[in-house]
Amino acid sequence: MKENTKNARINVRSITFTAVMAALVFVFTYTFKIPFVNGYTHIGDSMIFLAIVFLGYKKAPLAAGIGAGLADLIGGYSAWVAPTFIIKFFMALICALIMEKVIKNNRIVGYVVGSILGGAWQIVAYTVVKIFLFDKAYAFSSLPTLAIQTVVGIVVAAVFIVVFDKTKITAKLKKMVG
Repeated sequence: MKENTKNARINVRSITFTAVMAALVFVFTYTFKIPFVNGYTHIGDSMIFLAIVFLGYKKAPLAAGIGAGLADLIGGYSAWVAPTFIIKFFMALICALIMEKVIKNNRIVGYVVGSILGGAWQIVAYTVVKIFLFDKAYAFSSLPTLAIQTVVGIVVAAVFIVVFDKTKITAKLKKMVG
């Protein structure tokens, strides 16, 4: 009986922390956005990359997709909810799998390589969607802002990760979540 209670507590904590990370993705996407002619850029990706470190490949993709998709829905970009969910889900999955399965012996290298490849996926995927929804000119004109958004997200998350590692917050959160 005690084992079931312990597992239930871990599952509730895990689900709750995944929801908190989805909420942070939403807040950092919806609140801290800079409008452009072809949409907006934001720092929500930083919370996605942070979620990857805390939640791993099994939970971070859901936090990424749900948080970013909600930001598009509430922000009035309803046509982008499904593409955003899918793109952010796979961006997080790619990054997390590289960190945890491919380059698991060196977290820093895993983070850098994973976030670059996950970010590249995002840039290519959004460009392809924009070609289908609009045209090539529109899609390619948004490449610089999307690239800047991705790089800023990687760098901002890296700063958070360094601070959280030095203050032992990362280890405490991972232990708490399980």
